[in-house]
Amino acid sequence: MSLYSLLFFLSFISSLVLPLHAAFLLPIQKDHTTSQYTTTVYLKTPLQPTKLLLDLGASFTWVDCYRNYNSTTYQHIPCGTPLCDSFHSLACGNCYEPPGPACANDTCEFFPENSVTRKVNLEAALIDSLAVPTTDGSTQGPIAHVKNYIFSCARTALLQGLAAGVSGTVAMGRSNISLQGQVRTVFSAPNYFALCLSGSRKFLGVAFIGTSGPYNFLPGIEVGKSLIYTPLILNPVGGTVITYANHPSDEYFVGLTSIKVNGKVVVLNQTLLAIDSETGFGGTKISTVVPYTTLQTSIYKAFTEAFVKESSAMNLTLTNAVKPFSFCFSAKEIVSTRVGPEVPTVDLVMQSEEVYWRMFGSNSMVRVAHKGEDVWCLGFVDGGANPRTSIVIGGHLMEDNLLQFDLESNRLGFSSSLLFQGTTCANFNFTI
Repeated sequence: MSLYSLLFFLSFISSLVLPLHAAFLLPIQKDHTTSQYTTTVYLKTPLQPTKLLLDLGASFTWVDCYRNYNSTTYQHIPCGTPLCDSFHSLACGNCYEPPGPACANDTCEFFPENSVTRKVNLEAALIDSLAVPTTDGSTQGPIAHVKNYIFSCARTALLQGLAAGVSGTVAMGRSNISLQGQVRTVFSAPNYFALCLSGSRKFLGVAFIGTSGPYNFLPGIEVGKSLIYTPLILNPVGGTVITYANHPSDEYFVGLTSIKVNGKVVVLNQTLLAIDSETGFGGTKISTVVPYTTLQTSIYKAFTEAFVKESSAMNLTLTNAVKPFSFCFSAKEIVSTRVGPEVPTVDLVMQSEEVYWRMFGSNSMVRVAHKGEDVWCLGFVDGGANPRTSIVIGGHLMEDNLLQFDLESNRLGFSSSLLFQGTTCANFNFTI
């Protein structure tokens, strides 16, 4: 039994009374083969640990129900019911095989999508029991049950391209049937969640659901006090493969207005930073399924030219690049600091000059050992000339930064590197 499984079952024993106004948490682990982030929830009856990809922008959770899905409490959602109608479902399914989780007649259906491969299925919507731990903001507490958790069935083949051992994805998008949307509804929780991703190979990061804080990390640091806020922007056009008329995107966009390198503005095509209201193209979004921040080609060229110029002024010289990166420096030349390698700072400037998300070397650079070489590479990639979204802030840029999604006030709070505060996202106390 894994350490987290042991902690869960100990918390199950202590879950006779759910704390009033409890918040909820998810353990988050980085898969270093794929650079994806996963979490473990407890699903079905009896409850079973279920490893899922963390998908920040997804509308609903989906789970492989064709392989080893055994539960005494799953239910299908009949077509034409108010619940099915509330999903704006485009399909109603029938099945000609033996009945089971993946097979029922006259049942509401979803289009589960793999956000990595962009593959889509048409599958039955399900309801089953889910459990997640509670928290007081400092430690893990007893578990809480969502007895009628709504999600989609999916075929095993849809897992292709995802981290080993996952059974699907857990949705954290704006939708009412994302994980935090359903937790909020069931427990009348405040409409907040926060992410703290860790790149550690040994320790877990964490997500807090249904709380505006505190967010306490060892050795007793409340990191929510340092948040800077910028509005969350609604993209009026959904970005999924199957889109729904008049339904906006459930992804999280921010109003980035400029990029600075060592305090100097990078000249960018401002049109690319705005969202086209007709097509949904452009703008800046945040993603947990994109490992490294991607920039539209002209933005990438301007940014990397500025970064290399500032690096040269610091006596750093380029060496052979290592894919997927294009600009790398010998690790021997770079001084280590408490916030990573000493390289030019990168500021993502939001609604005003005073509101910016500063990136230090721990987030802007990626260390790579390749064919006997030890290099630090600029952790940004070229997203192509015509991507749907001009800038996608990827997982590496978010590691050891606290991000609070305040959906009560429709704003994003960001902390900059927690390393400056003497802690990391791996320092949450999961001990019960």
